[in-house]
Amino acid sequence: MTDKYFSRKTFTFLTQLDENNNRDWFNENKQKYEDEVREPALNFIADISGDLARISPHFNAIPKKIGGSLMRVYRDARFVKDKRPYKTNIGIQFRHEIGKDVHAPGFYVHISPEECFIGVGIWRPDGPALRKIRDRISENSKKWLTITQQKKFKHQFELAGESLVNAPRGYAKDHPMLEDLRRKDHIAITPLKKNIVTGDQFKKEVLKSFREANDYMEFLCKSLNLNY
Repeated sequence: MTDKYFSRKTFTFLTQLDENNNRDWFNENKQKYEDEVREPALNFIADISGDLARISPHFNAIPKKIGGSLMRVYRDARFVKDKRPYKTNIGIQFRHEIGKDVHAPGFYVHISPEECFIGVGIWRPDGPALRKIRDRISENSKKWLTITQQKKFKHQFELAGESLVNAPRGYAKDHPMLEDLRRKDHIAITPLKKNIVTGDQFKKEVLKSFREANDYMEFLCKSLNLNY
């Protein structure tokens, strides 16, 4: 299959959805959503599955409309003030095989008119999982620093996410790894240019970034006693 998936029409649709975020407009333009968003995304997921398995056989690329790697377009607006029904971005998460939701370790691709990026790591893990990661960083600080300060990784990725204001419970305020121990998310992000997203090098660039995050992902998975 072609390595070109998304187009300018993809961004046009997402912009229009942002301006008309209601069910009537979406239903009238649902075929555009299928043609410009969901079908290209599912094709990309299907095409990358073999390459992803060579990086790690424990992460899934599932090209299904529902319950696969493509995140649903419908927002969960039950507990937020913003009641707009639709997401105005494309989210694709290649989740670890044991993962049940977005809080599992994963490789991620984000596409929107405002920004496009590749993400790796684990977003907002639960308390026990976060404790395991913190413990391993504390006990293997040299290895963690070697991974996160590696020239290629540091050039490509920026560590991101939210952090505690103070030291987490059980760790000294002057711990040498305090900056990383305070993290509530263990994610790293690298931006994507729109012309890459719409070009024929998109899959190649995504895989390149995934490979460069290999050691980072392996460290996080091993912290949680997961296969990598």
